[in-house]
Amino acid sequence: MELSDLQASPGEWLGGTGPEADIVISSRIRLARNLAGYPFFSTADEQQLGELERMVRERLLNTCVSEGMGYFSMQTMPMLDRQFLVERHLISREHAFGKGARGVGLALDETVSIMVNEEDHLRIQGLCSGLQLREAWERVDAEDTRLESCLEFAFSAQFGYLTVCPTNAGTGLRASVMLHLPALVMTRQIDKVFQAVSKIGLIVRGLYGEGTQASGDFYQISNQSTLGKSETDIIETIEKVIPKIIEYEKTVRNNLMQQKHEVLEDKVWRAYGQLKHARMIASEETMEYLSSVRMGVSLGIIQEVKMDVINELFLFTQPAHLQKQNEIQLDETERDVVRASYIRKRLQGSD
Repeated sequence: MELSDLQASPGEWLGGTGPEADIVISSRIRLARNLAGYPFFSTADEQQLGELERMVRERLLNTCVSEGMGYFSMQTMPMLDRQFLVERHLISREHAFGKGARGVGLALDETVSIMVNEEDHLRIQGLCSGLQLREAWERVDAEDTRLESCLEFAFSAQFGYLTVCPTNAGTGLRASVMLHLPALVMTRQIDKVFQAVSKIGLIVRGLYGEGTQASGDFYQISNQSTLGKSETDIIETIEKVIPKIIEYEKTVRNNLMQQKHEVLEDKVWRAYGQLKHARMIASEETMEYLSSVRMGVSLGIIQEVKMDVINELFLFTQPAHLQKQNEIQLDETERDVVRASYIRKRLQGSD
């Protein structure tokens, strides 16, 4: 398996085929695990981390995980390829740009990734398109079972699975849903969502998770802690909240259509016009315009573009993806030119 195998498609999780996919981009389950007999990543020295990474890599490739999974060592991976994996949400920014022996196991369909030596020794992640937290959990649980058959995890009868950060101890499970909420942002009601979810122990993050800002009106909602809660408890809490946010976004969209139709249409068509005719366009500007167009497609304002084309543009216009498609390093200005050209061609081809 090569990274080039991932370039042709955006991955199953961005396919727009899951439930509520017009608002829910993806569902993710992540498990934190550490190996017994090794110090935590935060206290281990380079030799210990190297030994752990080599051992896990061998197990992943030979015995532990599902067939067809590839493995990549971060130390030898070019910076552009690391950014490419971050843009596809297969590894974290910390994992991409950290130091020391690190790696990642990837399923070809991108539904499962296993980060080695991120914050914890292992971060097992499952991704699904749309609102499918339980399906993502089933995938991660299956990989976790395979790994535990050939690796001994650090576990306490009192505290559960032991992790670097105390908030991850217990099940080690972090469940998150990525939502597209342009109407709530447009009407300045998004803060109400933040306040409501924080009261029940959930947290809102940006497009690329912890420490990142919202981009393209995308927000990730996830649990803050795991200790004292079962996997089912965590998933059920989020499953109860997300439909209410979806309904809130849909209600606001419908109200805009009825009460401020001209304002909404103007915003959507201006964004579409910019994307379809611009000769230079920056990444953040692209995300803003694509967000408006995506809402317009969902509401039927724009009917000549399919949703999957817009979903793909969110990914393929990111800096690393543009450069890998063109097989050349580009500076910021060059990327803005190439990005605009790529968008024009994709939108013309969808007419």
